[in-house]
Amino acid sequence: MSEIALLAVENIISRKKRQPQQQLTFYIEVENLGFHKQVDVIWAGESGEWQNCSAVFQRQQRTGLECWQAKILFSATETKPLPGNIQFGLRLRCEGREYWDNRNGLNYHSDADSGFLLGQGRTIAHIAHQNQLQPGQKSLELRVLVNTALQPQRVQVHWTVDDWQSLRKTDAHSTVLYWDKLCRSNARNPNQYGVQVWTVKLRVGRHFRVQYSIACQGKAETVWDNNAGQNYVISHKPLSLLILNLHCYQEQQQDEKFSTIARAIDELQIDVVCFQEVAENWNDGQGDWSSNAANIINQRLKAPLHLFYDWSHLGFDRYREGVALLSRYPLIEPEGRYVSESQDPYNIHARKAVKAWLKVPYMGLIQVFSVHLSWWENGFSEQFGRLHEWACQARSKGLKANLLCGDFNVAAGSEGYRLVVQHYGYEDQYLQANQQGLSAQRFRVDDVHWGDYLSDDYRIDFVFANRDHELKCTSATTLFTEHDYGRVSDHVGYLFHFEPEIQSDPVHKHGTTQYKHKARKED
Repeated sequence: MSEIALLAVENIISRKKRQPQQQLTFYIEVENLGFHKQVDVIWAGESGEWQNCSAVFQRQQRTGLECWQAKILFSATETKPLPGNIQFGLRLRCEGREYWDNRNGLNYHSDADSGFLLGQGRTIAHIAHQNQLQPGQKSLELRVLVNTALQPQRVQVHWTVDDWQSLRKTDAHSTVLYWDKLCRSNARNPNQYGVQVWTVKLRVGRHFRVQYSIACQGKAETVWDNNAGQNYVISHKPLSLLILNLHCYQEQQQDEKFSTIARAIDELQIDVVCFQEVAENWNDGQGDWSSNAANIINQRLKAPLHLFYDWSHLGFDRYREGVALLSRYPLIEPEGRYVSESQDPYNIHARKAVKAWLKVPYMGLIQVFSVHLSWWENGFSEQFGRLHEWACQARSKGLKANLLCGDFNVAAGSEGYRLVVQHYGYEDQYLQANQQGLSAQRFRVDDVHWGDYLSDDYRIDFVFANRDHELKCTSATTLFTEHDYGRVSDHVGYLFHFEPEIQSDPVHKHGTTQYKHKARKED
């Protein structure tokens, strides 16, 4: 596909309190060429004045492809008429390059009040107005746009709530009175471009995740829209968790980097953060909360998170150094505890961990630890053993997962790593999410000490989960690299997303596990 392409545009006029209004909505497919990009609609109405409307990210369409949306609403006044008929082009700017979809210089045209216009070559398009299910939402409404040239007889959504272990089929209905429902009056060009609007409501109940494909049965053939074989997915918000070693005030432009971390947490809507090497001024051992790195970052968030911090030893001869746990969800029974044999604050190998219970919607209770352990030769084995015992003390029937998160100071594949995953039976969640293409990206800390531990994987920052946990790690990626927000520490961050483990749907069990792999003819 092109780097940017029109999916559809909607052009409607209505009256609100006798005041004419015109709404333009642009649905745009964008190739994910990089982290920083700008998507714009360059358009002009009947006045001939060209204007710029910025689009916003709406949802991930499929691997490497995103859906963006731009919406403009005008109210007519005595001095300012509605735009009326419009022409427009689409522009994508990313990493210094510019891409267009403007019909090779001819521009797209959409007449006032003409309803929907499909992008070039499209016969069917799926319009979703939300990128995730909302708390308490039990039904999902979809709109499917179909070119009348297909002579559609039936539009049906094939969907599942248990990863195709079972299958549901729900018929959509053609909204012949679509424009009347929008309170239209004196329509100039109703449905001018031959696009039918079909709507369907899926009753998803309390399920976390829905996958679906769309079949349009025409007079001569059935056309599928299954998102290029990947199916469409919509779910409640996954649990997002970030681990990051802050490097104990040793960064240049430190204050600016604190702001960068806060901006990333806000923009990515991260739910849980586990910080290590969290420093505050020593102050004769009394500490100084105003200089605490986790506190500073937290106060720069648009909405501060719940925060728990504890320190273990004197760092760099001038800081109380410790670990912190931040969460959008209330921290239940937060606790800090030494896991090292030494509890001497002047001993760098005196190490603490902090933990708390979190009650996460649609997932239940999880226990999260923020951890910074010593090197293998300085007590790692004993420290991890105490950490494991502590984690096991809180096990209960209601616990969905124990997540041990942070800087473990042992390289992936090393003797210490094997102790964790083989002897104690924990699962490395980064590998769980990236079992394919593991060698695509590897990062190591800027410390020559780790030259002794070179292997296929240089990570020392992990999220370990107990093997019988009931969460599924759906993605695990690096953060704070040259490719996104830039470096903020001598470590990169790791961002994880979790969903509840999918349970089978006994009501609609039909043994359709192979369904999503069938070949389909697509738009």
